[in-house]
Order: sequence, then C-alpha cells, then structure tokens
Amino acid sequence: MAELSEATAAQLHQEDSDIKREDDDDEAPADVEAAEPREAAADGDSKPSNTTVERHISIQTKLEGLEMLVDLNGAGRKSCPLCPEEKFKACYSHKLRRHLQNLHWKVYVEFEGHKMCICHLPCRTLKAGLSGDQASGRHMPHYHCVVCSVTIARKTDMVSHLKRHVNKGETEASYSGGSDVPFEEPTPSGQAYEIMKELGTNVQLLPNYTTPQKSDTYFNRKMKTNRQLVFCSLAVLAEERNPLECLDAFGATGIMGLQWAKHLRGAVRVTITDISDICVKMIKENCELNNIRVDGGQRGPRGPNRGGSEADTGPVATVEVSKMDANVMMHLRPFDYIHLDPFGTAVNYLDAAFRNVRNLGIISVTSTDTSSLYAKSPNVTLRHYGCSIVRTEYYKELAARMVVASVARAAARCNKGIEVLLAVAVEHFVLVVVRVLRGPSQADESAKKLRKLVHCQWCEERVFLRLGNMMDDTLPCNCHGSLPGKTAVHLGPLWCGPLFNTGFLRRMLSAAVQHSMDDIQPLVKTLICESECTPLKSLVHGSSALTNQVECGVVIKTLQSGEEAGPPDPAGKRKSGEDSGNVVKKLKPDASLEHPAFYYSIHRHSIRGMNMPKLNKFLQYLMEAGFRVSRTHFDPTGVRTDATLQQFQSVLSKYSVPTYTNAATATQASVSSSKAP
Repeated sequence: MAELSEATAAQLHQEDSDIKREDDDDEAPADVEAAEPREAAADGDSKPSNTTVERHISIQTKLEGLEMLVDLNGAGRKSCPLCPEEKFKACYSHKLRRHLQNLHWKVYVEFEGHKMCICHLPCRTLKAGLSGDQASGRHMPHYHCVVCSVTIARKTDMVSHLKRHVNKGETEASYSGGSDVPFEEPTPSGQAYEIMKELGTNVQLLPNYTTPQKSDTYFNRKMKTNRQLVFCSLAVLAEERNPLECLDAFGATGIMGLQWAKHLRGAVRVTITDISDICVKMIKENCELNNIRVDGGQRGPRGPNRGGSEADTGPVATVEVSKMDANVMMHLRPFDYIHLDPFGTAVNYLDAAFRNVRNLGIISVTSTDTSSLYAKSPNVTLRHYGCSIVRTEYYKELAARMVVASVARAAARCNKGIEVLLAVAVEHFVLVVVRVLRGPSQADESAKKLRKLVHCQWCEERVFLRLGNMMDDTLPCNCHGSLPGKTAVHLGPLWCGPLFNTGFLRRMLSAAVQHSMDDIQPLVKTLICESECTPLKSLVHGSSALTNQVECGVVIKTLQSGEEAGPPDPAGKRKSGEDSGNVVKKLKPDASLEHPAFYYSIHRHSIRGMNMPKLNKFLQYLMEAGFRVSRTHFDPTGVRTDATLQQFQSVLSKYSVPTYTNAATATQASVSSSKAP
C-alpha cells in the first residue's frame, strides 16, 4: 500500500512539472523580448552584437567590389549605390566610376583587410534639434563599423572606435562571412594573436600591439624603414669581420633580432633581451615560428661558427633570448653591434652601451621622443639632452645633431670617440649610427666637435662658434644692426661635424640591393648625394681604389682592398694600439668632402609677389654661381649648400619672376604714367 502511494505521488508530481513547463514556454517569448532590451542597454557599446547580420554594401575589400555594385559596363545613366538620388543624380559610367573613387573609396577606414567606405544613405538617424524637429532632407555621411555594425560620422571617431575593439580583443566581424584575414588559434593565455610577415620573417602579435601603454608587447609597422636601415648597417659591419656579437637591447616581439639571424646567419650571433616575461615568451615562440633555435644559456668565447655540423633540416640560425635589463646586459658582456630602441629617449642607456662595446664596433640609437627633440617641450630637452633649443626651420637636423652630441658625451666619459656613419630624421623617429673609436685622443677629437650654435630668430641664419669660447664671432646677417634689441640666441651644445659617411652609405645601398629592400633604396641614394653635397645626377667619382657601379642613376662604390675597414678578426681580440691607429686613420673621412651644416627651405625664404623657380632648376642656378648644393632628406623643400643666407636669397631673387597680378599692375601703372601730361 505504501509503495502504491509513493508511485501515485510521483506521477502527480511529474504531471504538475509538465504543466508548469508548458506555462513557462507560453510566457517565455514575452520574457525574452523584455529581457533582450535590458541586456542590450546594460552592455551598451562594450560588446559587439552576437547575431550574424548581412554586411553593409559600404564595406568592401577592393575597389572592384565597390564598382561591382553597379553595372558600369552597361549603357545609360546609373545611380550611386551609396548616395541618395537627391544628393547625386544618375550619370554615365565614367562619371560614376570617378565619383566612387574620389568620394567614397578615397576616404575609407581600413581594418583587418576590410575597407569601410563613407556612406551617404539615410542609415543614420539625426538627433532632434533644440526646437524638437529634425532636419528634413539632410543625410549625415557616416561609416559602418565592420565589427559591431554601428554607424559613426567622423573618420577619427571610427578609428578610435576600432581601437577600442582591438584593445578588448574583439576583432571578428559580426556580419556573415566573417573576415577574409585568417586568424590564428588563441594562445594558451587566452589572448588571440595574428601573424605578420616582414622581410621574410614571421612574428605573432597580440591584438593591442599598437598601444604600448596597454600592451605587453609593442610592434610599430611604421618603423619598417628604421629596421631596414639598421639591418643594412649591420650587414656592412658583417662584411668587415665576423662572427659579430649583436645585441637587440629591447626585443619586444623580437622582429629585428630575428631578421638579423635569419638573413645574415653565421655572420652574426644575435642576443635579444627584454625585461618583460611576456615579451621573452613571445620572442621564443617567434623563434620557433621562423625555425630558429633558442639558446638561453651563456655563450663561450668567440670562435668559428659551430652550426655547420647540423643537418639541412635543422634550424637556420641560433638566437640567445634573455630576460634582463638592457643596462645589466651591456655591462656583463662585450658586443660588436648594439641597437638601442627604447620607447622614448635612449639617454639612460648610452653609458652602459659604450662601457663594453668593442673597438671599431657600431652603436645605433633610435629616439622617438619627438616632443623634446623638436622643441615642443624645451624643459624636457634641457633635462634629457642638456641642450637649449628653439623651433627653427631646420629643426629635424637640429634634433639629429642634438642626439649625436649626447652620444659623443657618453662615449667621451668612457675614453672613446665616435665617427657618425648615419643620422636620419624621418617620420616620427631619429636614427643615429656611430662607429666607436677607442682611446683618449679619439675622445678629445669628438669632444672638440661639440659647439654652441648662434641662431638669428629673425632671418634664421646660423653659424657655429669657433673653439676657444671666443665671442667675437657674429652672424653673417645684418639683423642685429638693423633691428632693435637682440635677435640672436645660443643653441646647443650640438654636434658640428659631418652626419654621414659616404663610403659606408654606398655599402649600405649595396646591402639593400642584395637583400631586396626596395623601400629604403631611394632614401639611401638621397643620403649619398647629401653626404657629398652634390645633386643626384652629378655624383662625384671617387679614387681608383673603388669600383664604380651604376645602380638606378647612383654610383655605388665597392671596396676592393678593404679601405674603410681592417682585416677580419676571427679570434675576436682587441687590436693593438698601432693597428687600431692605422685603421682609424683609414676611417677618417676626407675633410674636403664634408657636407656643410644645415639647410635652407626654399619656401621659407621665398619673396612675396614673386614666383620662385623649381627646386631642381634652383639647384642648378646655385651650382652655376659656384656653390655646393644638394637636396636633403630632412626637408623635401630644403637645400643643403655652403652659401650664406644672403647669397642664397640673392640667387633666389635673381631667378624669381613676378606674378601675373603684379606684372599686370606694373604694366597699367607704366601706361597711366606715360599718358599723364
């Protein structure tokens, strides 16, 4: 009887549960509909929509996809698919194609291979004005987000919106089909990464790799020029002697050190260091990605390369990865090549770099603190570099000479001198590559090239003070006599010596051609002409010891007998004093070929009411006047010349012609004066 009662109770309980579940199912749609707005309101803009929607027509991968929205090959008038009829009337194919390219495609926002073109359709609802009514007939141009499908009016706001998605790891599109760019599987830590390839080297990047404040690893695509210039300088040094002990002091993703090891192989022995655990882990993963063996232990004494005994299927190179502060690493071991590229200024690491660098080695320094280098924060400039500067027309070269001056002071404190091989200021960085010359005499020679600069704030004429702290040197201009008050200021101390070594640059160009670096070849050719202070079409041929090779209009000089460098030192020992002195004498540049300091901007000194000549024509006019001239990479409108500002302006005024308006006014004035009684 008890068993029957328990069975009856269980059956009644099951029936009650089924009835309750049916009631819940009937009420579920209403509850879900009420819950969905609450969840959307709670989430806000923090998460993209999880629903799969159709991609908007303004999001394309190529221009052909945008043109395929309309049959441009057909006859007759056609309407724009991204503009309403009242904004852009129907027109023929050639005009519509030009409209799509110039209005919609030209201002796209790129994200993960997709281009978000600007849309003029009535997709975006205008907010009500103060009177409560909306502007009828107006459609605000906007962009459709590729991730969350939200509409944003301004391009800069869309870029910031996409950066927030990237920082949160939201990089997959919400529309059907997803992204055309393949994504890798998430890392064990749970963060997704993407693979980027540069110069045949693959590196994996975290989603927020472009923001160093929020990312553990930092990678800047715009620094490709910097990485290639550093690579070419290392390749030139590897031709002089090998194997080289190279240090990438701030590894981050390890892209630079991996490029050295993968392309130069047995000629270099690369060490990559970083203070971050995540960076060190990612560098090791990138080594495996490029089939490079990781050596975490300390290396023995220098000697011949021992990697030749491995099979052909073995690693292509070996890289030592270390978690250590850059200053500590540079104090522990000597290196032949050191590259410093911290986030900001590098003055905190110069003393440690010169402490243990080998004789005739190379140190490359990259500074990205443009606010202090370009006189936007003069107090920071004085604190970091010990220089007083103002904003000038030649501010980029002023920044390069200021960085070289800080490098020379750090070398002199270690009884070492420097020879500047390369000084470049492009985009948002300043790159300085110097060769280290050991000895107190070399340090004294470098210290003598640190001088004050006298700068006229009215006409921007400038001249370096002579040695001896003599104050009788005056500027060539007459501003101090014709204008009341003081017009000149003292800037610096700065490096007054040359910023380029012509032979080294020519060998860098050969290395760039050899490794198929087409991006930096025009820049290196400009530097070669700037170092010789000659136009691009009239390069001066060197001595008979150099073989002249013409490459794209530039004469490349290849050494035959090792003029610029001593014989290779396989044992890695320091040279004796006599041998070092002979090599240093060979390394000294010819004083007659030193380029003049600074440059003049042709637009800055143009004459009002006059049309100035073209820049190439003006270079020819200056050459005919007997001056050395060349263009400069610091300023596309700059002219490097040994002429003074007055001579520069006199030649410019001589070949400038009046504008049409002034000529017509002068003609009317002459006619009216002739008719007057």
